[in-house]
Amino acid sequence: MSDLSAFTLFLAGDSTMADQPADVYPLTGWGQMLHRFVPADIRVANHAMSGRSSLSFINEGRLDAIMREAEPNDCLIIQFGHNDEKMEDPSRYTDPEVTYPAMLRRYLEAARSRSMRPVLATPVQRRTFATGGTLYESHGAYPDAVRKLAAEEGVPLLDLAAKTKELYERLGPEKSRSLFVHAKPGELPNYPDGAEDNTHFSERGALRVAEIAAEGLAELGILPYVRRPA
Repeated sequence: MSDLSAFTLFLAGDSTMADQPADVYPLTGWGQMLHRFVPADIRVANHAMSGRSSLSFINEGRLDAIMREAEPNDCLIIQFGHNDEKMEDPSRYTDPEVTYPAMLRRYLEAARSRSMRPVLATPVQRRTFATGGTLYESHGAYPDAVRKLAAEEGVPLLDLAAKTKELYERLGPEKSRSLFVHAKPGELPNYPDGAEDNTHFSERGALRVAEIAAEGLAELGILPYVRRPA
C-alpha cells in the first residue's frame, strides 16, 4: 500500500476473533489484540461476535452496521467457519461448497460498494493434534473454500488456517496448550472447575495470533508495517 494515511480495519468474525468480556478471561479473541501490532494511526473496529457464522452475522444486521460506519479505503477482514460448520443449527450452518462462499461473496460485495478493501481469512485452527504431532484439519472443506473464493474474486487471502497450523505444530502438543484456555480446577477464578478449551485462545495465544495476522496483513500490503510492542 503506497498511501500511508489513516484508515480503519473492520473485523467480521466469530469468538476466535471477538473482543471477550472480563468474566471469561483469560479467553481472548485475536482481534482483541490486533491493535497492539498495527500502526498507531490505523484504527481497529472489531465487530466480530461469539457464536456467529457468515450467515447469522448478516441476518443479525452486523454487516450492515459495519457498512454504516465504513469509509472508502477502509479494510474489512472476514473470518468465519467455526460456526458455519454446525449442521444442527440452520440459523448458522452454511454448506462449504455452495452457501458458505455465497455468503462470503455478500461481504465482498458490501465492502466494494463502500470502496473498502476486503480481505478473506481462513478460520484459525483448533488445537487438534493427531498421532505424530501433526494437526488434522477440523474445519473440513471450509478453509479451501475460502482459498478458492479469494482466487476467483482476486481478493487478498490471509491464510490463518495455514499460519496457525504451522505455529501449533512448531510448538508441539504440550507447549501449544499455553495458547488456549487450559487450567486445572482452582487455577483460574473464571473457571473454578478447570478448563480444556482447544478452540479459544488464552491472552498469550491471542497475542501471538494477532501478531501473525498483522504480519500477514503487512505481507499483503494492507499494513505499511507491523508495530512491535515495547
